Amino acid sequence: MTELTDLGVAAIRDGVRAGTFSAREVAEGFIANVSKAKALNAFLVETPNHALAAADAADAARAAGETLKPLAGVPIGMKDLFCTKGVPTTAASLILEGFTPQYESTVSANLWDAGAGMLGKLNMDQFAMGSSNETSAFGNVISPWRRSDGGNAPLAPGGSSGGSSSAIAARLCPAATGTDTGGSIRQPAAFAGISGIKPTYGRCSRWGTIAFASSLDQAGPMARDVRDCAILLEAMSGFDSKDATSLDLPVPAWEAGLSGDLKGKRIGIPKEYRVDNMPAEIDALWQQGIDWLKDAGAEIVEVSLPHTKYALPAYYIIAPAEASSNLARYDGVRYGLRDLPEGAGLQDMYAATRADGFGDEVKRRIMIGTYVLSAGFYDAYFTQASKVRTLIARDFEQAWAKCDLLLTPTAPSSAFALGEKSADPIAMYLNDVFTVPSSLAGLPAMSVPGGLDGAGLPLGLQIIGKPLDEQGVLNAGLALEERAGFTARAEAWW
Repeated sequence: MTELTDLGVAAIRDGVRAGTFSAREVAEGFIANVSKAKALNAFLVETPNHALAAADAADAARAAGETLKPLAGVPIGMKDLFCTKGVPTTAASLILEGFTPQYESTVSANLWDAGAGMLGKLNMDQFAMGSSNETSAFGNVISPWRRSDGGNAPLAPGGSSGGSSSAIAARLCPAATGTDTGGSIRQPAAFAGISGIKPTYGRCSRWGTIAFASSLDQAGPMARDVRDCAILLEAMSGFDSKDATSLDLPVPAWEAGLSGDLKGKRIGIPKEYRVDNMPAEIDALWQQGIDWLKDAGAEIVEVSLPHTKYALPAYYIIAPAEASSNLARYDGVRYGLRDLPEGAGLQDMYAATRADGFGDEVKRRIMIGTYVLSAGFYDAYFTQASKVRTLIARDFEQAWAKCDLLLTPTAPSSAFALGEKSADPIAMYLNDVFTVPSSLAGLPAMSVPGGLDGAGLPLGLQIIGKPLDEQGVLNAGLALEERAGFTARAEAWW
């Protein structure tokens, strides 16, 4: 019999409904896996009682002959950026250590309403600032993957949703929530050999989600395959009057609409994404992806996104600027850490609390953001970056006249070793080179695993879609998934 922890969301949901196994058996299996995987440091808080209570409710509903909820019997991991009532939420930062929300984020509430249970809160880059999960105040998350060439160096699971990617790849949970500001769902999904989708900006409410950059942050699902992402995204999405950026639109039936047949679809290949010094393995996988989409019936066309080269610098002005504004609320007065030196005044308390509470990368981005918003530099930096953002969005709009979707690599490399890039912030920021443009334009985009590199590590392919065309993105992702036949998994060492 297949181990229950090897099953994905759809298989667990269907098995519980059919009575093949109980929801409690599933929950207990994943809880056991979580407890045995401390070496990965994927979970900051474990909540087995939450998972078991949801499982027991699902089993009781089935025994009573009631219609089961969409996610009944499915336990998931929750990124520690989502406020969860009665469960500590820190955004992996010391400045929020000890903070226990008295309210539930809209995304997590939607998932609990759909019947899901929570296995725990997942580690992440502090305030979602990072691409390797090395900025967490509570230690690095370790990828379950190892290089096949004998190197035992611990590898980055990607970031900022590195706890999510590591936990799914290691079979600690069948799926998890992530957030994506500039690639924080897609890049870790690529590093860990799983799937993840960032929906159109506004599809998922941001209420109760700790903010990094408000005009960019968007929640999304991470799971082992495209169907599971579609199922989770349906449950997470929906209009929320508490979020002014939430889209007042019905949630499509994405799972029911899944089809790997791309006949009549035009897939654009942006020539500007062929960056200098791109590894041959990434280029080869991209070409393989093109061939797979042709096989699915799609027509391939070359398109131009001429302002792509300005996306990364524009992002690293806009996102830190918004972060410096959002993080000003952490002052040690109302909640979280308070550092009050003897005889200190109010300003001294602010300074001491922030100095001790924020990590180096968070401080770096706050300083960048404060600088570009300051008098004398606002127009030179922030205003210019905002104009570039408009041009990038216009590039995409013009490309849609020629194609329906875009295909690109997800990341410029496979997973790198922890510590390999942490001394050079610019090298770390370049991890987002393929994911940032679609974030600036608010477009739906997804990463699916395409294969392994020479060291046996996963590589991902990215599909970018038109606004609100999550269905098209998911369908193209399914076409890639069916042809890639990716079944590799990390061998347990933890």
